[in-house]
Amino acid sequence: MSTPFHALKQVDAGPLSLGYAEGGPADGPAVLLLHGWPYDIHSFAEATPLLAAAGYRVIVPFVRGYGTTRFLSDDTPRNGQQAVLAADVVALMDALAIEQAILAGFDWGGRSADIVAALWPDRCQALVSVSGYLIGSQAATEAPLPPRAELAWWYQYYFATERGRAGYDKYRRDFSKLIWQLASPKWTFDDATFARSAAAFDNPDHVAIVIHNYRWRLSLAAGEAQYDDLERQLASFPAIAVPTITLEGDANGAPHSDASVYAGKFSGKYEHRVIGGGVGHNLPQEAPQAFAQAVADVDGY
Repeated sequence: MSTPFHALKQVDAGPLSLGYAEGGPADGPAVLLLHGWPYDIHSFAEATPLLAAAGYRVIVPFVRGYGTTRFLSDDTPRNGQQAVLAADVVALMDALAIEQAILAGFDWGGRSADIVAALWPDRCQALVSVSGYLIGSQAATEAPLPPRAELAWWYQYYFATERGRAGYDKYRRDFSKLIWQLASPKWTFDDATFARSAAAFDNPDHVAIVIHNYRWRLSLAAGEAQYDDLERQLASFPAIAVPTITLEGDANGAPHSDASVYAGKFSGKYEHRVIGGGVGHNLPQEAPQAFAQAVADVDGY
């Protein structure tokens, strides 16, 4: 796999052999950068060296179902529910003997960072979350949205069908490029930039994880019982007390809430920043300096 990162690493973490990139000094304060769908670790290709140069130990893992991350057992459910993705982050920290880290992410990765900050605050020194408070619940998702808001989630309903699963499997590159274009309408990425990330979608578990993630949200797929207690806690929409900066691009074409909706969920020191210049959903890659600056700034809170 072509990557600007140094050689990718692997570590057994929970049910996974987890692939990740690492930058910066091994004894620096730890920062975990968490990507979303349909993106990969290269969302942080420019932010990582900025943080490494500032002295941070930067860990950038592939989410389950992406890149070099693999399941250790064929028998493990290909589960994409929110609690398990966050549990993977904690398992990675345990495997790397990282007691506490700054967590920063967007999309699925932002949700995982939010969950770790809420449920395992002793493991999260501070938080940078693109698009704010992303913790959800199956019960909350049962409430219908206004039609225009539902339209923005078109792919979620497509994935609810077997036609959608087969279509995503067959056209995963075309599908993902379309999502990039819709979610970041002013970002003029080139084919090479997209191809670099799209290689991560060739993971044998990718389609299963993506489909399960979105079907679980709509209560169309069950989670694993061992995560039921975590999901019950998340369904109460717990406050996040660790120091936090939330970010939003001024041209985010993906579904997202206004900061006024979620600001009250952050009970510690908190700041919201809007990043201008036509920045869309993939904010760490579109505005790496602003993203890295937020990580450095929240470290001082």
